[in-house]
Amino acid sequence: MKKRAVISVFKKEGVLELASFLNESGWEILSTGGTAAYLTQNNIPVIDVSSVTNFPECLDGRVKTLHPAIHAGILARRDNAAHIAKLEELCVHPIDLVCVNLYPFFEKVQANLSFDDTVEFIDIGGPTMLRAAAKNHQDVLVLTDPADYADAIQEIKSGSVSIEFRRKLAGKVFNLTAAYDAAISRFMLGESGENEYPEHYVLSLKKQQALRYGENGHQSACLYTTADYKGAFGGMKQLQGKELSYNNIRDLDVAWKGVCAYSRFIKNAEPVSGVDTEGNAVVANFASAAGSVFTIALKHNTPCGAALGKNVLDSYKKTYNCDSTSIFGGIVGCSSVIDEEAALEMSKCFLEVIVAPGFTDEALKVFAAKKNLRLVVAEIPAEDTHSYLSVDGGFLIQSNDNKLFEKWDVVTKAKPAPSQINEMAFGMTIAMFAKSNAILVIKDQAAIGIGCGQTNRIWAAEQALERAQNVVKAGLTSSSDNATVLISDAFFPFDDTVRAAAKYGITAIVQPGGSIRDEDSIKACDELGIAMVFTGTRHFKH
Repeated sequence: MKKRAVISVFKKEGVLELASFLNESGWEILSTGGTAAYLTQNNIPVIDVSSVTNFPECLDGRVKTLHPAIHAGILARRDNAAHIAKLEELCVHPIDLVCVNLYPFFEKVQANLSFDDTVEFIDIGGPTMLRAAAKNHQDVLVLTDPADYADAIQEIKSGSVSIEFRRKLAGKVFNLTAAYDAAISRFMLGESGENEYPEHYVLSLKKQQALRYGENGHQSACLYTTADYKGAFGGMKQLQGKELSYNNIRDLDVAWKGVCAYSRFIKNAEPVSGVDTEGNAVVANFASAAGSVFTIALKHNTPCGAALGKNVLDSYKKTYNCDSTSIFGGIVGCSSVIDEEAALEMSKCFLEVIVAPGFTDEALKVFAAKKNLRLVVAEIPAEDTHSYLSVDGGFLIQSNDNKLFEKWDVVTKAKPAPSQINEMAFGMTIAMFAKSNAILVIKDQAAIGIGCGQTNRIWAAEQALERAQNVVKAGLTSSSDNATVLISDAFFPFDDTVRAAAKYGITAIVQPGGSIRDEDSIKACDELGIAMVFTGTRHFKH
């Protein structure tokens, strides 16, 4: 009995070579629709599936291979005499190879089609044949990846396809169908409004690149991106430099999220309403910072500097001056296209990665002298709705921190000046990405002091205040008369941070509030003439 293969592929890459080999080796080839026409046009004889099933394709092609004459031929075990006898009784020919790839649901779910049109790209017959062949892999060779066609040809030529090869291909089938079904599940649940925390949480991920190592040299690592939608990393292009490392990618993620947070919360900001100590309604409007360029510097996954400037050069120089030591070997993200003037300044410091919406040709020529410097163009805003953290045997999943302020309550006798309000909004945007406990000192729309990752808030405050004082003493801030503002990612458990801030000339503080000792901090501010605002929104980042 001749060996028989089913070939039904959406993507035709490599299929002619495979079909030609099978035909020349005496195999019969069953096929359907477009694949059958394609093979026939290339002089490869095929048997139409309908002539085997004695049932026509119907329902606009939804039913082609869903028939016992096909699936019995795939699922029958060759070492089971009863199975073989039943095939003979039913006049079903065994199928020895299944080559199928699927309707492009991953691509079409991102194409802004209507719900009904998207549904039509959910493949049914293809996954069914693949799963059947993978289950019976000891007898049926199953191919879904064109990259495996050449190896399959060599295995068949050898006269005995190894069980190891068969199992590898079967595993790839279930890997693909799991991701495919995960994408469909996310689509369907999203349309029903029940996608946030379903009973079984599934992600559809595709391997984008193997990494040289993980956080340390002895750890292996790989980057996967979502297959059913394009997040920020799906829209990034590396223009030059060494391959991105695991640590580079983590820092790059935070740098671009920081840039996008600026656009979301400052550039496109909406006013926030609150009250003052006299019960009067107050409104904080951050729109005056909208025309600025934002730059952030990252080191070890936390900001070491950030600033707004009138152009890229101004913004970068202010960011550099926030902490000229820590930025060495760091990552820089910018909200605007990098020009030649900024590139010349950036080239003076050793940087690992620069990410921006683009680079001028002149800037690229400047950076070309630094061959290891990675330049990354990012085109898609970081807008993922949830974040994921692995724990041993599971994942923590949470909605992203996408809310800057809940309210704007002025809780002290002193009220912040308009310039201080802009400093507060800018500073809290940076605090969202600093490891808790986090305290920031902001002056002239630059984070001149960042204290973070401390086990108590007063240590973080002392760290930030001391660093800020050093920047001021070095004359690295502008000549602006703007008063200095202190930012806290969470409430003050005691009034010690307020009193420490006063010693360093802080004139305004913004924090979430919510401590049982809030009144102690308010009283200290009133005593020291400091304005303080409660926002009602904490920004812990563990």
